[in-house]
Amino acid sequence: MTLLTTAALTQYWRARPALFTFIVLVIAIFSSVFIDYFSASTIAVLLVLQLAVVAVALQCNANFAYFAAVFEATSFNFLFTTPRYSLQMFNLEDILNLTVFLLVALTTSKLAEHYRRQQDALEQAQLRNSILLSVSHDLRTPLATIIGTLTTLKEYMPKLSASQKDELIDSAAAESHRLHQYIENLLQATKLQHGALKFSLSEHTIINVLHQAIGRFAAAQPRIIIDSTAELPPLMISSSLIEQAIFNVLDNALRYSPLDKPVTVTAYQQGDMLQLDIQDEGVGIAPAEAQAIFELFYRQHPSTDGGAGLGLAVAKGIITAHGGQISAEPASKGSLIRIVLPIKKREQ
Repeated sequence: MTLLTTAALTQYWRARPALFTFIVLVIAIFSSVFIDYFSASTIAVLLVLQLAVVAVALQCNANFAYFAAVFEATSFNFLFTTPRYSLQMFNLEDILNLTVFLLVALTTSKLAEHYRRQQDALEQAQLRNSILLSVSHDLRTPLATIIGTLTTLKEYMPKLSASQKDELIDSAAAESHRLHQYIENLLQATKLQHGALKFSLSEHTIINVLHQAIGRFAAAQPRIIIDSTAELPPLMISSSLIEQAIFNVLDNALRYSPLDKPVTVTAYQQGDMLQLDIQDEGVGIAPAEAQAIFELFYRQHPSTDGGAGLGLAVAKGIITAHGGQISAEPASKGSLIRIVLPIKKREQ
């Protein structure tokens, strides 16, 4: 598992601290009961409970760690000390063990919280460095093209034919759109990474959103084929964000597919989920890269593709924020990216 995949999993659980704490505590208590039943080792039970506190402290804030420590101390008293199933304690050794457990649990909770903050700071620093490197490379290329084109127009305007002028203007416009797309993806990636992406949901049909995304491509529009025969239910989504996600996937498919080959979008309902299969006829995605292509700044072919490594990462963040999934599926030819979105009814 790569660093960014681990970070995504960490963010998933940090967004659900109560659920994570509950799961960890349940596992710890059942494991302790199992250990106590077969070995009657008080020390082993306390170590398992201590490990659970550390796990909660690393993923959640200090309040959840303190709650876990107090809950487990109470559980230890109730389940594993004499008299059993009572909060009374008469054994001096049990009292000392519980006291030491609480002290160690609270101390390790503070240390784990400090470690987590240091890790967050390190991840933010790595993100800033990656953004800086990406900006220095990916902004410079289209800007240089635009500046060179406009300079050529200014200096040689009287000597250029109408077709040459149109060609230069089209080139500058294409690079301007590319620059705009890069900046938009960079902003969205930064918001997603900081958990600052806010949006409201409204009812939209996926076909309309799909047509809006396709409409943003000029010459490539005829290459995109929509295959959807059945009437699809509306979705509760942010149409602008979903449009951006679909656009990013289509842009990636068009970039890696031969110019004379189509990109097919198949929309269909699967139970209570709506699926979009976007397939191209390019070189395909290696199984080892099926997860990595959705990570920030990852490029399949760094020296030749000209991409910023942002598009699919942003698409994944947007789809995940809507409660959906995006994945690279095995395909007999080319690449197949599958977007899955939940079908939700408008709240009355």
